[in-house]
Amino acid sequence: MVKNTKDQTYAEEEIDRRLKDELPQWYYEDGWIRRKFRTSGWKGTLMVINTVGHLAEAAWHHPDITASYAFVVVKLMNHAAGGVTDKDFELAKKIEEVVMWQPGAIESNVLKGTPDDPRFKYIKYD
Repeated sequence: MVKNTKDQTYAEEEIDRRLKDELPQWYYEDGWIRRKFRTSGWKGTLMVINTVGHLAEAAWHHPDITASYAFVVVKLMNHAAGGVTDKDFELAKKIEEVVMWQPGAIESNVLKGTPDDPRFKYIKYD
């Protein structure tokens, strides 16, 4: 790890190890940790963008986002520190937790999740 005056940045090997251990759907490329979320169309794409936007604003750490009709790519890197820091990993974990939450698949309560019908699906779960 390289020490920065504001935040500690990680070397590529450590980033790859942490992604493998903590965020297996994310990958490192060109200085950013990234995740591509596949959606079922424009409605789902907008929902993912808004969710990521809310979490990033609440954390005061802002990703780059690329959007298309049926996917969203989220890229995280700490601009002030000049690399990937704990802030990036923590925000990525929160984004992963919230966007990929499936109430019907994880919890046995009254929240059942969207019906298994293409008219209502909005995200393609891993």
